[in-house]
Amino acid sequence: MSHQRIIPAILAALLLAAAPAAAAGAFLTELEDLPLAPGLTELPGGTLFDSPTGRIVEATAQGDVTAGEVRAFYAQTLPQLGWQMIGETAFRRDNELLRINIEERRRPLSVRFSVVPQ
Repeated sequence: MSHQRIIPAILAALLLAAAPAAAAGAFLTELEDLPLAPGLTELPGGTLFDSPTGRIVEATAQGDVTAGEVRAFYAQTLPQLGWQMIGETAFRRDNELLRINIEERRRPLSVRFSVVPQ
């Protein structure tokens, strides 16, 4: 295979690998680097507080999706964005801890995101 074919093939593979993160399309307002799982819509009223030790962020989203779909999306997508999974719905990146609280009994499903310094 020539170099003219290898480079486009590599670029295509890299774009496909990033597709789950890009597939969401929308990101949380207060967490511009955290995508919304497909089917979720952010609710108004999120908070962002920058402190000397790091940012504190809270946001909520709702949607007609299952808790399993939300967990699977973030388990697949967040590691691609540098988040290390440390629990089923807990992630660490640099000096931040992200918790995703899924309220399964509510319809539509409610998902609360919180980021605190670690």
